[in-house]
Amino acid sequence: MPKALFIICCLFLGAHTYAQQKIDITEISQHTGDSVTVCAKVFGGIFLSAAKNQPTFLNVGAAYPHQPLTVVIWNNTRKLFSYKPEEQFKGKTVCVTGKVELFNNKPQIVVQKPEQLEAQ
Repeated sequence: MPKALFIICCLFLGAHTYAQQKIDITEISQHTGDSVTVCAKVFGGIFLSAAKNQPTFLNVGAAYPHQPLTVVIWNNTRKLFSYKPEEQFKGKTVCVTGKVELFNNKPQIVVQKPEQLEAQ
């Protein structure tokens, strides 16, 4: 019995550790390194087809260059979308889930699969 209880506790704690924390866009810079879900309006985006790795950038929370969060979609992931993310999400509130990283001291989330982005 104690062994079964230990296993159940480990499973519960493991599931809790990987749960996404839902935060407000104003708190994004305080969560570097955390896996979060944040919902906010996409003010614009761009697909850089001529750049290395052909990134798509979505400006979340405000227009570029004042956005509190940039969502990055590399071309290998972009190919998994059935639509153009920079057009599909412009002007809409989206929820993005992923790990908050810093690039040039600004928060970003790199999307690895379309399921990480959801329009509201």
